[in-house]
Amino acid sequence: MARPSQRIDRALLASGRALFPRAGCAALSVRAVVEHAGVNLGMFHYHFRTKDNFLRTLLQETYEEMYAALAGAVALQGRAIDRLRDALLALAAFAREKRELLGRLWMDVLGGEPVATEFMRANAPRHLGLLLGLMQQAEAEGDLAPLPPMQRFATLMGAVVMPILFASGLARVALGVAAYRRDFVPQVAADAAIVERIELVLHGLGARRAEAEGRA
Repeated sequence: MARPSQRIDRALLASGRALFPRAGCAALSVRAVVEHAGVNLGMFHYHFRTKDNFLRTLLQETYEEMYAALAGAVALQGRAIDRLRDALLALAAFAREKRELLGRLWMDVLGGEPVATEFMRANAPRHLGLLLGLMQQAEAEGDLAPLPPMQRFATLMGAVVMPILFASGLARVALGVAAYRRDFVPQVAADAAIVERIELVLHGLGARRAEAEGRA
């Protein structure tokens, strides 16, 4: 059975995740977190000591959830292109679930918030390395055309993940345009829409190899 202090720890983090998308690193206040969690201020300092430590824990736990799903897809048996499909689907599903938090995190990174920047520098190489390795294997197996690694990575992210984050923000901002809200899930964030974008972009990246071989 979990100790009461452990339950308080989890309650504070849950409240932080709920409040972070609107506040970001700079505006998230400790007082707002403890009030949302129904916890006294002393317990916050007992568990996390400082706001920055709290933010680091919140962001890292969220990242590890995504990384575990991604690493699980990479570790599957089979051709690299099939594992890449699974990895992209896992990444897109995570982006869909956490889109508001991720959108705020990117705003903080672009704004130079120290905790967000530190977090991104420490973790981006991890998932980037997994995906680049899969793409290299898929190219070696003849399923992807040769391209500079970062160009291929940017193409995949631009087709699969960024539409979820961008369209989510557009739907939220364009409150007076009902079509944006109505079409967001079926056309952008639904499983079928994500799978279709994955197939389209992988086909495009693989078709270049077939075209090059046909001209040879």
